[in-house]
Amino acid sequence: MKQHKIVIIGGGPAGLAAALGAKAHGIDDVLILERDERLGGILNQCIHNGFGLHTFKEELTGPEYAQRYIDRVLAAGIPYQLRTTVAEITPNREILCVNAEEGAVTIKADAVILAMGCRERPRGALGLPGFRPAGVYTAGTAQRLMNIDGYMVGREAVILGSGDIGLIMARRMTLEGAKVRAVAELMPYSGGLKRNIVQCLDDFGIPLKLSHTVTKIHGKERVTGVTLSQVCADRKPIPGTEEYYSCDTLLLSCGLLPENELSKSASVELDPVTGGAVVSDRLETSVPGIFSCGNVLHVHDLVDNVSQEAARAGEKAAEFVKNGRSSGGTAIRLKGENGVRYTVPQILYADDMDEKLTVRLRVGDVFRNKALVVCYDGKEVKRLKKRIMAPGEMEEVTLQRDSLTDDVREIIIRVEG
Repeated sequence: MKQHKIVIIGGGPAGLAAALGAKAHGIDDVLILERDERLGGILNQCIHNGFGLHTFKEELTGPEYAQRYIDRVLAAGIPYQLRTTVAEITPNREILCVNAEEGAVTIKADAVILAMGCRERPRGALGLPGFRPAGVYTAGTAQRLMNIDGYMVGREAVILGSGDIGLIMARRMTLEGAKVRAVAELMPYSGGLKRNIVQCLDDFGIPLKLSHTVTKIHGKERVTGVTLSQVCADRKPIPGTEEYYSCDTLLLSCGLLPENELSKSASVELDPVTGGAVVSDRLETSVPGIFSCGNVLHVHDLVDNVSQEAARAGEKAAEFVKNGRSSGGTAIRLKGENGVRYTVPQILYADDMDEKLTVRLRVGDVFRNKALVVCYDGKEVKRLKKRIMAPGEMEEVTLQRDSLTDDVREIIIRVEG
């Protein structure tokens, strides 16, 4: 059995930043395990710009952003293994991994950082009626085929779901000469960033049909078209609103799911709303010594936030290795109510928290001219006025250590008028 101080599962933006965070805080024995043939994760197929504005103060493409971190990892001498699949993680931090060179190997780690990212919701989870013809792709699969493999997935497309990947692929396909007939969104609001709606749809004259869904996929061998129908408040199709759109391709951009199968094998407690781990302010899961960060924890909008969060996970994992345990103290529960779907972290230890803690959250609807209100045991301590809040845009609230008293047991963040 091999031994390492810290093992990081995933060599994408979260894994790279976590490795650098751990190294910067005094742990030299850090190993990154990555199942792909290169470091960088999903950023390698994101050839559009818009990355790095917060981290590097300039606009980069996904591969450029990833390369900045890869160069730092190489300069720091942090080892990594590519084409290595992790099959299982046990609660006592034993990692079973497999690769072609060594076969099956078990690694014992003093601390583990989960950075596996997320996956797309597939057609099978959506219950779309029709045959199973060629031409139906998740948006991320189409993005990889086009940007890495150089394969044009279709010439006439409809996109279901207005997540950021779907919006970006609407623009990408248009630039490659395809005709994007429409983007349909089940909800009455978009699931993507406002800037992507403007830059990827409005700038190219692509219609966004809110409160619409696909009610039939036409074609048996290859997609020949789809039927879109308007939906009512309970998300059910309204009879008589059917519209047929001719197309040879249907892209699905219907949400991302944290890739937490390995977390389950380690008996990590998962949040039913985020799909990711329940973590403390140290980004430590319910299993001591196992930390989580990035899109495997909760789906982020900006890779800059992923890098910031992951660097913190690396720092806290390094502290765990040095101390041999987590810091103690009284646990304070954080939760969202009245329009706030979730908070990350979900648990706070005031005894040894940092001077400032950034709590990230998402709302469950579009709110205009409202406020985010923070309450300690029912008492309001902070009110942040917001012109607009939407599910597609992550919100942040900063908590100050000196604002917490010894008797606080619960922190609630909610939306108020």
